[in-house]
Amino acid sequence: MRKIFAALAGLLVLLVVAQFFFAASGGFSTRPGEEAYKGHHMLGYVLFLWPIVMIVVAAIGRMPGRLIGLTAVIPALTAFQVVVAKIAIGMHDSGSGTGSEIVFGLHGIGGLLTGVFAGLILRQARAQLKPTATPPATA
Repeated sequence: MRKIFAALAGLLVLLVVAQFFFAASGGFSTRPGEEAYKGHHMLGYVLFLWPIVMIVVAAIGRMPGRLIGLTAVIPALTAFQVVVAKIAIGMHDSGSGTGSEIVFGLHGIGGLLTGVFAGLILRQARAQLKPTATPPATA
């Protein structure tokens, strides 16, 4: 189970990188509004569900609670990202202008935090693969 979790953690990092790619490509797209960010939005659902699967695998594999807790941060950050985006879009649509740009800035910082946590999870998952030293047997 530890190898499976480590593989899932590696894929999580790749998903976060892909999420940044889709956000950037949406920002420079010529497609209108929400259509430009369709890939970013769809992958957001995956980024919410993927760590939940990881938590189940970690629990079955009796991984350390700290690692399970770190993994639970990802869906929480993803939910935060959705709330921040909805608030920023609402502010922009109401004509608040600069306020929405500041809130969208929080969305970017949330994305960076997601990447940091994904990296920490991968690092700790890989550390779980290393064999632990056993004390020498006494006769």
